[in-house]
Amino acid sequence: MLDFAIFAVCCLSTLLIVIIWFNPSSKKVTTIPGMNPTSKEDGNISDIGRAGSLHEFLLDLHERYGPIAGFWFGQIYTVSIASPELFKTHSNVFDKPASLFSVFEPLIGSASLQYLNGADGRSRRKHYDRAFGHDRLSAYYDMFQRAADVLVKNWSSKNEQDHIPLSEDIFIFAIRAALLTVLGEYFYNEELLLSFRNAYEKAWGEMEHRLIDPTIPSKDTQRMKQFDEAVNYMIETVRKVVQHRKESAHQGQLVIDNIIEFSENEEAVNADCVTFLTGSFHTTLNLLTWCLYFLATHKDIQEKVYQEIMDILGEKDQVNKSNLSQLKYMRQVVDESLRCGVIAPWAARVQNFDSVLGGHKVPKNTPVIHALGVVLKDEKLWPLPNKFDPDRFNEENVKHRHPYAFQPFGFAGKRKCPAYKYAYIESQVMLATILRKFQIKMHGEQVVLPVYGLVTHPAEEIWVQLCGCAQGSDTNWTCLYGCETNLSLSTCSFFFLFEMLVCFDRSPEGVGGTVASESVLRSAGTLLSRFEPRHWRPGLTEGPKT
Repeated sequence: MLDFAIFAVCCLSTLLIVIIWFNPSSKKVTTIPGMNPTSKEDGNISDIGRAGSLHEFLLDLHERYGPIAGFWFGQIYTVSIASPELFKTHSNVFDKPASLFSVFEPLIGSASLQYLNGADGRSRRKHYDRAFGHDRLSAYYDMFQRAADVLVKNWSSKNEQDHIPLSEDIFIFAIRAALLTVLGEYFYNEELLLSFRNAYEKAWGEMEHRLIDPTIPSKDTQRMKQFDEAVNYMIETVRKVVQHRKESAHQGQLVIDNIIEFSENEEAVNADCVTFLTGSFHTTLNLLTWCLYFLATHKDIQEKVYQEIMDILGEKDQVNKSNLSQLKYMRQVVDESLRCGVIAPWAARVQNFDSVLGGHKVPKNTPVIHALGVVLKDEKLWPLPNKFDPDRFNEENVKHRHPYAFQPFGFAGKRKCPAYKYAYIESQVMLATILRKFQIKMHGEQVVLPVYGLVTHPAEEIWVQLCGCAQGSDTNWTCLYGCETNLSLSTCSFFFLFEMLVCFDRSPEGVGGTVASESVLRSAGTLLSRFEPRHWRPGLTEGPKT
């Protein structure tokens, strides 16, 4: 009997050990609150899929468990933090968890800086940062302007009844600007640019799909064949560009030059070129798309941006390093677009030693997600968080807010997005160029929903209409300060000249006389006071009443 009891205890103990060993949640050695895995193999991946995205999953996770919470990303225990205070305590961590970004490896390559940690990662990143230093950034203004001018030329050929695919057109602008600034003049060829864009769309679409469903299709499927073909085209094109740049007489000016200078390893050079190319346009593409959508749905804010452009730049001046900082309200609009659009929902870091976060132990090698998007939508920090309100970023409001409450480009370990200043410059050059020429309005009552991937993009094409498009040879102009009718510029000129002739005819001293000159000036003053020509704007059908 005793032998049987001992045998039974041994069997039960063995069974418990097996259960504990193979149950992921049993390996949790921290007091951090959070979710148990839904399944042994996939952890909480199915929960992420049901939520719709990692960002939406994190919103629910932090609502349930507070600013620090844990879950299982597959079989990897993962911690997420979502408060400015916790962000600050993690601000010196440099290394990234390769496991959370492995889905992008087929596109950017295993030799990419994205997967490089420690001293080697710091050294490479420090060298590349030079490409976005203050002296280098000034060289990009003209390239951004060229890309914006191409878009204006395209839109100027439309009429006010045309439906403009906003996302598609901004995509072409953003990839043109990125290819010029990262890889150089090689991509000024329109056909090559569009081919690269098409390949990128196919490759990135597959990456976004794998964020929700990490199952990789078999090699013989059409989906995988298209993906491999797109990636191979991108890599081969970048390889040709690198070779072309090495033979160029203009080395040292662009991002690609810093990459070539740092390493002779062809795989690393190609991988980092693709990485920086992706980072330099994908965020800006979606930032500008959301920004213009918000402006199209908030006419008063769009008009205020326009007035600032006219006050600072006038009709012809371009954005440059001396006037960029004066476009303060435009910067507020860009920042609110980053916040309200949750352009970059999350980042992540890892440490190879045990640490403490929020009073809880975090075991070494545990990925820690920075839930940037959760904080950007926290109603305690941002009252009415879904309302688009650029005044959140005026000097007074910024002064009273925790500095880590708004970190749309990440913040940790000197690994913040290296191109964040680049993104602001590109955005403001483009907005100033576009909004000075056109008023943008929605086509119909379309309500656009977001898709939260690594970067947030619209669920469908955004259709807009442009006021200010070419209308034959006689563009319509509208007074913004009380004029009840739209008059063409030639019509206004006719009335002005007619008034001048009447004045000269009535003058007792004839043409050139003092009385005539004074009369003409009075007439001109009357006309100008009514129409405010400095504020005429093509195509507006209505303006604010005084």
